[in-house]
Amino acid sequence: MDVLLVVVITMTITFSIGLPIALAIGWAALICFFYADLPVAAMVQRMYSSTNTFTLAAIPFFMLAGALMEVGGLSSRLVRFAMSIVGTLNGALAHVQILASCFFAAVSGSAPATAAAIGSALIPEMEREGYPREFSAAVQSVAGTIGTIIPPSIPMVIYAVATGSSIGKIFLAGIIPGIVYALSLMVVVAYQSKKHGYKSNRVFSWEEVWLSFKDAIWALLVPAIILGGIYSGVFTPTEAGVVAAVYGLIAGTFIYKELNFKKIVKVFADSSINTAMVLLIIAASSAFSWLLSRTGAARELGLWFTGITDNTYIFIGLALLLFFIAGTALETISAILILTPIIFPIAQQLGIDPIHLGIIVTMTQSHGMATPPLGECINISASIAGCSFDATVSRIWPFLLAGAIACALVAFVPQLAMFLPNLLYK
Repeated sequence: MDVLLVVVITMTITFSIGLPIALAIGWAALICFFYADLPVAAMVQRMYSSTNTFTLAAIPFFMLAGALMEVGGLSSRLVRFAMSIVGTLNGALAHVQILASCFFAAVSGSAPATAAAIGSALIPEMEREGYPREFSAAVQSVAGTIGTIIPPSIPMVIYAVATGSSIGKIFLAGIIPGIVYALSLMVVVAYQSKKHGYKSNRVFSWEEVWLSFKDAIWALLVPAIILGGIYSGVFTPTEAGVVAAVYGLIAGTFIYKELNFKKIVKVFADSSINTAMVLLIIAASSAFSWLLSRTGAARELGLWFTGITDNTYIFIGLALLLFFIAGTALETISAILILTPIIFPIAQQLGIDPIHLGIIVTMTQSHGMATPPLGECINISASIAGCSFDATVSRIWPFLLAGAIACALVAFVPQLAMFLPNLLYK
């Protein structure tokens, strides 16, 4: 039996019986290692070496930074600032969800953290103002995915490590696509608000904009410090994660005074557990990727792709479709580490910039976090809203369509992703 067929069968079985992602991939890899008569020691070595890199140290620090800022009062101040800007529009609180998610994305690097932080602050308020729970949850589900499109972004770090790309460049490339994605969601909110009569009785006030800006300034400085430090050469992207975590700890404890010892201990404990889960997924997925490469399965898939077309635009369309489908069924980091080694060499042959490909991969996988049947952000937002997963999904489709269009626009118009990197890195 062909190794590729064994891979498909084992992956299907391990996922269908409900094993956790890391175990499902790990067991599938182990079975395939035995079938291909490869030494298990090679699997262990690959799992160790894939996580033993300085660059990956950015992940736990960005996760810790996002958690500290969520608990430390930074997210609530970002919500207030966003409210002062778009709080007078029809569907005001839904627009605030999206804009506040953009702000929080620039400090957290995580879609689930963004969905949880902004959703916890806004979904109860939306219910008090008469918005349907399932609508509030649907908006926050998709808005939360902006957390991994606008830098810093944990999936971008994973992609950069997997391909040897520049983290600084891919961070810069994510800014405009993140804005495009957010605007596409706001268009749907405007239409839905007009259709269902979600009006706002707030009055715009420049004074409130100024006051909320002053209150949120310590939170708004985070992306400037992170990105400014990286591009000025003051510190590396990994060191930027450390700076962000220390800054979040100081701001939450001494400036906003919402962090205490008990909260800090819980944040560190939760972040440690989440980091361990992510690194275990990375280790298992890397072993699986090495297996695909070593046995020639990745080459077979690559030949299948190139056999279909050598047209760049058709390839981009097929890659979009592949990553969209993967995003609905696979955990983000697993999908990136398993599929990127297959797609990346073909993209290079066709002259597609690795940074542009990284943005395509990041956007589609982020979009997948709000797409059934897994939909991690849907589960988080529905839980906060107190409504069912199915009820949230019933209202999410227009937003998913808008997000998919934004992904396709960035994929087929490379300048949207490459303008800022090309401007800064000449």
